[in-house]
Amino acid sequence: MDDTRYERGLRNLGKIDGEAGKRVVESLRGIAPDFARLLVEFPFGDVYDRPGLDLKSREIATVAALTALGNARPQLAVHIHGALNVGCSREEVVETIMQMAVYAGFPAALNGLSAAEDVFTEREAEGRGEGA
Repeated sequence: MDDTRYERGLRNLGKIDGEAGKRVVESLRGIAPDFARLLVEFPFGDVYDRPGLDLKSREIATVAALTALGNARPQLAVHIHGALNVGCSREEVVETIMQMAVYAGFPAALNGLSAAEDVFTEREAEGRGEGA
């Protein structure tokens, strides 16, 4: 294992998702520890660490892609939290999801907006709001 890649990945994952990302990694250790390592190293240690886009831009793109997929609601919710954590406003999240109606269809956008509403409600209940 390349500890540098893994450590970079954990650092980026922490900025995006705080402790929740670490819990996902831990939940995989019993069934697929190699997958847990890959989940940290490749997307968060390699791709998210590349120059050219900041974390906010990467999270906007991720929210768009997961919305367009239409079958990844748990991951979409994680990345909506992540987008808010790295500086996106609720309006930017909503507009990103609405934009996907053009390319992925209204059902995908409706499902994405539902996920966003759940995330916003959860954050309000926890007193986190935007960016907290």
